[in-house]
Amino acid sequence: MTVGQVAGLIAAIAFLILVVFIGVFLTKMVRTLTEVNKSVQTMTDDLDVISKQTEDILANANTLLDDVNHKVATIDPVFKAAGDLGTSVSDLNSATRNLTGKVKKTAKKTATTGIVTGLAESLMNLYRGRKNKS
Repeated sequence: MTVGQVAGLIAAIAFLILVVFIGVFLTKMVRTLTEVNKSVQTMTDDLDVISKQTEDILANANTLLDDVNHKVATIDPVFKAAGDLGTSVSDLNSATRNLTGKVKKTAKKTATTGIVTGLAESLMNLYRGRKNKS
């Protein structure tokens, strides 16, 4: 064998080794991509299930929210009436205070007038009593 043939043989062997390594690499890569594809498919299926469950939960939440809004709208007049009643009671308390104040003033005036009148009557009786004795 000549030197050129030996060099060609070495080059052919090196090329063969390179092709075998590339083949092994590509085979492992195909296996990896297959596993990735299976994982992605599993995740997609899981996401579909989660998406469906989320839609169901949101639909139930919307129904519940509508129900709560309806009930709150039904209760609103009760709170309005309670507020109006509170205002009325407050107004009644104010009116009662004012009336009580007026009654107190009148009672004081009456009491003062009554005391003065009573004192005057007592003095008159006393004076008449002395006048009758003389």
